[in-house]
Amino acid sequence: MQELERVAVVGAGRLGTAMARALREAGLSVDGPLSRGESPASEVTVVLLCVPDAQIATAAASVPAGPLVGHCSGATGLEPLGDHRSFSLHPLMTFAAGASVDFHGVPCAVAGAEVAVTLAEVLGMRPIRIAPADRAAYHAAASIASNFLVILEDAAERIGATAGLSRDDLLPIVRATVDNWARLGADALTGPIVRGDAVTIARHRAALGERTPDLLPMYDAMVEAARR
Repeated sequence: MQELERVAVVGAGRLGTAMARALREAGLSVDGPLSRGESPASEVTVVLLCVPDAQIATAAASVPAGPLVGHCSGATGLEPLGDHRSFSLHPLMTFAAGASVDFHGVPCAVAGAEVAVTLAEVLGMRPIRIAPADRAAYHAAASIASNFLVILEDAAERIGATAGLSRDDLLPIVRATVDNWARLGADALTGPIVRGDAVTIARHRAALGERTPDLLPMYDAMVEAARR
């Protein structure tokens, strides 16, 4: 653990704040989260950049030679870290505003120096080495699993609201569906498309066309994906 003698977290957003807190709670000496532009102390042994992807290279260039430097991007390789001894770790987790974060048991994509594995394990995460050629596919899977789910449920909430349903009314079926998918994968699919009920699907399309016409292209795309 000598490499982790003193860690600086750069980036005071949701991820940087959560990382700094969790590392401190794990017993490490942590500087930060530092705002962008603040320089880590000369004594730090590891600098963890929790900044937007487009700013990684600039942030890395401002770190003097010496400490290990890593980033927390899922889609970015190690190239923007320049000549530093480098690594990356990306928790496969979402960081929504105001939500508490528990890293224990979370898969974590790691690359580069072994300190990435050590940091992940200190936080109770499960490190997974992702090859550079696989990073885009890895991050696409993460984005679909998290971001697209929110978009779909927002669409459900919008059309449901026209019939008097609230978000809370939809939560039980959403949670049950996620639990079923965890057990069964694609076999968890139910509903009119599985039954081949073209009449009900046509009624869905008519309702969306009348009440939320901008959702029709999404609905049609998802129906076709479900059919396949």
